[in-house]
Amino acid sequence: MHSYSLAAAAKINLYLEIIGSRSDGYHELATVFQSIDLVDKIDLRLSGNDSICVHCDHPQVPSDRTNLAYRAAELMKTEFPDAFAKYGGINITIDKQIPVAAGLAGGSTNAAAVLVGIDLIWQLGLTQAELQTLAAQLGSDVPFCVMGGTALATERGENLSPLPDLDNLYVVLAKYRNLTISTPWAYQTYREKYSDCYITDAQSLAACWEKVHSSPMVRAIAPKDSTQIGKLLHNDFERAVFPEYPQLMQLKAAFEQARVLGTIMSGSGPTIFALTETPEQAQLVKETVKQAISDPELELWVTKFIPTGIRIAK
Repeated sequence: MHSYSLAAAAKINLYLEIIGSRSDGYHELATVFQSIDLVDKIDLRLSGNDSICVHCDHPQVPSDRTNLAYRAAELMKTEFPDAFAKYGGINITIDKQIPVAAGLAGGSTNAAAVLVGIDLIWQLGLTQAELQTLAAQLGSDVPFCVMGGTALATERGENLSPLPDLDNLYVVLAKYRNLTISTPWAYQTYREKYSDCYITDAQSLAACWEKVHSSPMVRAIAPKDSTQIGKLLHNDFERAVFPEYPQLMQLKAAFEQARVLGTIMSGSGPTIFALTETPEQAQLVKETVKQAISDPELELWVTKFIPTGIRIAK
């Protein structure tokens, strides 16, 4: 086929712990990723020439190589020159539904979709493991976005251990339209405030990884214990972000008062989400928070957990 339409799922972090610094300048992380049914639609089509073109109507989405989807196509061109010579370039159209700079991996999942789509169009026959290896060159979240579902991620976030799929939880997401948070800023701020708590020696790090793999959150996911999952939500970034953005703390408090299973910031923010067991509860929470915070800049979505990252769009 000369074209494919793919659904690229957003992610949330059910757990995020910043463990220490790495020699490459990144941070050692332990996080539990979860795909949700808030998706961008990515249309890929052979361009008929040697060009890579990205189109998106969203004003915050660039069309040049600062866009991760563009760099994903460039990576495929570099890695598979024979296929590029045979099939030519790619036109990429992004229907952006995932909010930008929101801690939901919108850019990363777009890049993952481009890798998967070009693999299909160029008939490369890559395995998921091979796609994830390519994805790791683009960013720490991209390998998970290729795989999707539920997974424990360690090191920079690209070392993935699949966990049992969760399909019994619904999500209410909330983000201020006029608020974005830079991930590098969040890491730098956290480093400045809490680097004295970082683990630095290999023996302690190994013990930490062992503890992470048998953590209460991982144990709660196996039997799909929604009550425990809600109680165990955790994100270290809140300690760095909330003092600078108190409105996010207030938003989280509004969710807590709405009697949810749990509520937390996703990634480096600024999206706050809450978990419920039914779609009806999720809708009620959405309306309750909307009434509690009457800010026209506040956007809310109701969605659910899904077991996939990138899938062919219907």
